[in-house]
Amino acid sequence: MKEINTTLPKYTDTVIIGAGLGGLAMGIGLQKAGQTDYIIIEKSTEVGGTWRDNSYPGCACDVQSHLYSYSFTNKSDWTKRYAPWNEIQQYILDTVSEYNVRPNIRFGLEVNSSVFDEKTATWTVGTADGQTIRCRYFVLATGPLHVPQIPNIPGLDTFKGKVMHSAQWDHDYDLKGKKVASIGTGGSAIQYVPEIAPDVAQLDVYQRTAAWVIPRDERPYSAASKWVFKNFPSLRRLYRSRLYFTNEMRVWPIFNPSLAKGVEFLAKRFINMQVKDPDVREKLTPDYTIGCKRILISNKWYKTFNRKNVSLLTDGIREIRENSIVDKNGVERECDTIILGTGFIVDPRGYMDKFNLKGLPGRDILEDWKDGAEAYLGNTVSGYPNMFQLVGPNSGLGHNSIIFMIEAQVHYILEGMKEAKKRGVDYLNVKKTAQDDFNREIQERIKGSVWTSGCSSWYQQSDGKNFVLWPYSTLKFWKRNKKVITAHYEWVKLDAQVKQDIPAKKTAKKEGAVA
Repeated sequence: MKEINTTLPKYTDTVIIGAGLGGLAMGIGLQKAGQTDYIIIEKSTEVGGTWRDNSYPGCACDVQSHLYSYSFTNKSDWTKRYAPWNEIQQYILDTVSEYNVRPNIRFGLEVNSSVFDEKTATWTVGTADGQTIRCRYFVLATGPLHVPQIPNIPGLDTFKGKVMHSAQWDHDYDLKGKKVASIGTGGSAIQYVPEIAPDVAQLDVYQRTAAWVIPRDERPYSAASKWVFKNFPSLRRLYRSRLYFTNEMRVWPIFNPSLAKGVEFLAKRFINMQVKDPDVREKLTPDYTIGCKRILISNKWYKTFNRKNVSLLTDGIREIRENSIVDKNGVERECDTIILGTGFIVDPRGYMDKFNLKGLPGRDILEDWKDGAEAYLGNTVSGYPNMFQLVGPNSGLGHNSIIFMIEAQVHYILEGMKEAKKRGVDYLNVKKTAQDDFNREIQERIKGSVWTSGCSSWYQQSDGKNFVLWPYSTLKFWKRNKKVITAHYEWVKLDAQVKQDIPAKKTAKKEGAVA
């Protein structure tokens, strides 16, 4: 195992929280801009984020490999159209090595506070082990899919058998011959259920709401294709562009529910062709417009329910006992293992509930977000100077590669830093009016989309507000992140006497160095 550094310097120019694809893109972006004075703080002992944590059987990306990768790397040897988790994780590790990012990462540290000092225009970031580090810029790159959602089912804590979440898979536990209950039918479950079904004695799949699942255009890349991609990078980029624009076409049914009906017709035909039992077929057919929830892709999901050892249960769970699960009709079914395919806590008010994040005097993020998380372009929050986010509120996607969005945001953040330097100011703060106008626009645009067509999804708060998704094309997101609209920000320069408290740049570099 690699030796890890857990000691923070006293000061660095930029602190990034999270060493997943977002945080690493930010670090590499800083390096490419000539800014090497930064630290990435990661709570785990390795990079990778989602692709480090999710290693369940069948785990793979639902965006094509050549698109679900950074534009500035040239990986030519993806094994298949949709890469499995371990290949993506290896790609991340290789990228970290290629750009020598590891010396700037501090592992095994969980950030629990970040407080802005208006007098010095610096953030003081604190970790659970008592360390602190001051910085000028603070970047949240934690991502929304890193805290498992554990359902509040009566008796779950009394179960005597094995319980594991899909993001915490125990590969040492043997499922062969076991009676297994899988709770949830979201993106993870549709991948691991078909993989474990042949090995278990009985598999009970508890479904609350059916998901729309469409075929996966799965295929390996030939040796010839890999050779072409390696020796003709321009052709690989052209292929990547084709994948991008093909995916981008999916945005039209999102804003035109009538078009979604055509896709829905084809999806129903797919179900009818795959599932033999008409009763099971009916249970697996959603009663909401396709796209309202995340659309899933699999060639194995529906066929799994033709197996004699697989049961689809839709009556809900009343309680869990020591060796069984009881549904809401009182029917009890024995099981040895419970697998929670219940997703993640996506609302930042949930996964940041113990995070002490304070901006300008009187500003506390949990208070400011009590009615829902909001930001400007998913990047900045009014009242929190020099703080940026990656994949912040309303910058997520339902139809294309999130890495495209991350790279657009990294560019925007670098442009903001560049503008601050050009103006000779100490901090930038997005105006409340600009943020409010932006969020009104976003929520107005979401009206009439398939996301508001009547379902309940993890895209929404309990009151129905969609705080996750970007309601336009990704091209429009890229354009709006291309340049900082300076009129939307306050540019603040501190008194020269006050600035004496800010650590000198040369000291910061010396203390931030890693052998």
